[in-house]
Formats: sequence, structure tokens, C-alpha cells
Amino acid sequence: MGFLRSAWLGAASGAAGTVALDITTYADMALRGRGSSDAPGTLVKKLAESFGIDALTSDDETSANRRSGVGALLGYVNGIGVGKAFGILRPSMPGVPSLLAALAVGGAAMAISDVPMVRLGVTDPKTWGTAGWLSDIIPHAIYGIVVVATFDALDALAANGDSD
Repeated sequence: MGFLRSAWLGAASGAAGTVALDITTYADMALRGRGSSDAPGTLVKKLAESFGIDALTSDDETSANRRSGVGALLGYVNGIGVGKAFGILRPSMPGVPSLLAALAVGGAAMAISDVPMVRLGVTDPKTWGTAGWLSDIIPHAIYGIVVVATFDALDALAANGDSD
């Protein structure tokens, strides 16, 4: 498999996984009646302050809306980027079981989103409790499962020349 092809298949798989993560998260919000997290917007504000991006640092509604949008976009960058990285790496690890790969992919995406927030003091995992941890782990595990399953299916279709 060519590098570019595997990267594109990985990016597409990451997009599918991100949609699955979002659906899981929004379903959880709907079922439990919980609000959306302000952590991504807070992370964006802290980063913007350190880089001097005034349009994202004010406390007005427009800046808050921008931070919310940028926070969501960073989630897509993470999801598509991790999928792309997986796509590039997957051909070199054919013996790795899909479930193990899925958990690694989901864990990587979770770490990429959570570690900067912890390092910048946006959140403290020690205070999350079981429900908080599950609302982070489950969507990321589903993300990983969808990324790996989608990549492997697309790869098999492409290898067989099947366009259905």
C-alpha cells in the first residue's frame, strides 16, 4: 500500500471515528441531561493568551463563541490527525489485533486531547469521578474501534479494486 493512499484512508477513517465519538458524546448528554464541557474553550483561551491572540482572549460573547468553535475544530484536527497517523502506521503492523489497535488509537486521541488540558490546569482528572472518566473513555474507545474498522474495510476494498 502506498504512503499517500494509507494516509488518505487513515484521514477518512479518523473522520468517521470523530463522527462516532461526537454521536456517542451527544447521546450521553441527551440521556443524562448533562451540559457540554467548557474545557475545550478554556484550553483555547489559555493557548490564545500565551500566543497573544486577542480575538480569543476577551470575556465577551463573541470571543467565547470563537473559543467554542476553535475548541470543536481542534477536536476534528485531533480525530482526523490520529486517524491519518494510524493509516500511515497500520501497514507496518499487520499482526496487531484490531481490538488492541483500536484501544491504542482511542487512547492516543484521548491523551492528545486530555494531556494539554491537564498540563495547562484546565482540568484535573483526580476530580472526574467514575462518570467523568467513563464519559471520556467510552467515546474515545468507540472512536478507536470505528477508526480501525473503517480503515481495515476501506483498505480491503481498495486492495480488491471493489468500488461498491
